[in-house]
Amino acid sequence: MNKTPYVMALLLILGVPFLLAAPAFLPLYWIMIMTEVLIMGLFAMGFNLLLGYTGLLSFGQAGFFGVGAYTMALILSHGGTSVFVSLGAGVIAAMVTAAGIGYLCVRRDEIFFAMITLGFGMMLYTVAHNWVELTGGSDGLPLMMVPPLSLFGYEISLFDPTQMYRFVLVMVMIGIWILWRIVRSPFGLMLTAIRENKERLSFVGADVRRLRLVAFVIAGGVAGLAGGLFGLFNAMATPDFMHWGFSARPVLMTVLGGMGIFFGPMVGAAIYFGLEQVITHLTQNWMIFLGLTLIPVVIYFPKGILGSVVAWSRKRKNAAS
Repeated sequence: MNKTPYVMALLLILGVPFLLAAPAFLPLYWIMIMTEVLIMGLFAMGFNLLLGYTGLLSFGQAGFFGVGAYTMALILSHGGTSVFVSLGAGVIAAMVTAAGIGYLCVRRDEIFFAMITLGFGMMLYTVAHNWVELTGGSDGLPLMMVPPLSLFGYEISLFDPTQMYRFVLVMVMIGIWILWRIVRSPFGLMLTAIRENKERLSFVGADVRRLRLVAFVIAGGVAGLAGGLFGLFNAMATPDFMHWGFSARPVLMTVLGGMGIFFGPMVGAAIYFGLEQVITHLTQNWMIFLGLTLIPVVIYFPKGILGSVVAWSRKRKNAAS
């Protein structure tokens, strides 16, 4: 019997109450850190659909992240009155962009796929950086006003960091539920088959290119949602969201947490930001020491932290049986 649904249920039973109750006992600073962890964790989980499940390494996901952020910011800064509509528009814009780029990228494999996505990502970054009239150029596009959420007759201000955290938590949980349904569906199993042996899958009649494109579009949509939430959280959208260096974040978080492990990227995001907070309190050159910390982790935990724990648990169970 597959125990994965029970493992997920256990994680939800333990994790969701903690996340919901966190504003009651954590300082505001850590609530803001957790908000960023949730957003970047969702971004990395969308990327994991490509790398961990389909076997495609993309260095251009920040482009879709930025498209979602800019679409949201443009709508709200030009008179938009609904946060949900602006976020939805950001997701759609990111998916449309991903469809156009993915149509060209999924024809290639391995390093060629990675380099093409990197090139398209930097093209999007250049457009955002140079189209000053639309995006504000290097200064970015600030949000002077974020409309409050109207729910059941109540207005909730997202300028309150605690309310922003709760809103992000709900949106991230929706995104995680959608990803879970995808990876547990027959479509998700076909993506795993592509990763393991795409030639054999094509021999039985599957359209590998189309399956890859659909996965690429879904991952782009998740990146767009994360970008819209990140833009709301920072009250602005900037070209830095689209830089190739930003695309390295979900790669690092996925590898750190565990590729192909559903919650691996979220765990990787928590570890990444936790290390960042600890090291920055000790030195200003935190990137050097973060790299020195991550290198042995990657060497001695090649399956990622959560991936190694899962592998150890399975090995122990098999030995006991």
